[in-house]
Amino acid sequence: MTALAVDSIAPDFELPDQDGNVIKLSEVAAQGPVVVYFYPKDDTPGCTKEACEFRDKFQEFKDLGATVIGVSSDNVEKHKKFEQKYNLTQRIVADADGKLRKEWGVPKALFFPGRVTYLIDQQMKVRFVLENNTNMQIHSTKMLEELKKLKEVVAA
Repeated sequence: MTALAVDSIAPDFELPDQDGNVIKLSEVAAQGPVVVYFYPKDDTPGCTKEACEFRDKFQEFKDLGATVIGVSSDNVEKHKKFEQKYNLTQRIVADADGKLRKEWGVPKALFFPGRVTYLIDQQMKVRFVLENNTNMQIHSTKMLEELKKLKEVVAA
């Protein structure tokens, strides 16, 4: 299984977030770029580090007009506990049946769901893909770099 390619159109989704609100990607993307990051499981060391990296950079993403959405197969209740425990600022959607992960081509890493982050533009086009299962900080850092580049391209 290979992740969605750059320049492909991201499959839309409607999934519940940690508050039970249904998030539709195309509606969010219409407002500005979206960072969608897939991670294996709530409240595990690597996933917590990654989520907290996105939380700590929330204002930078907001200043660039971007929305951050995390995706894992954990349910709404687990996502809510995860959000509250770590004061997360991003939306986290429940892909309980793993259907979205499959549609987006997120591979497994050993026996666990992989860690892939996508930058989606307002036309739902994939602008950047990062697959890295070992460096949790690179996902938020690299997405900020790519968002700045995207903003320069759009402004030109």
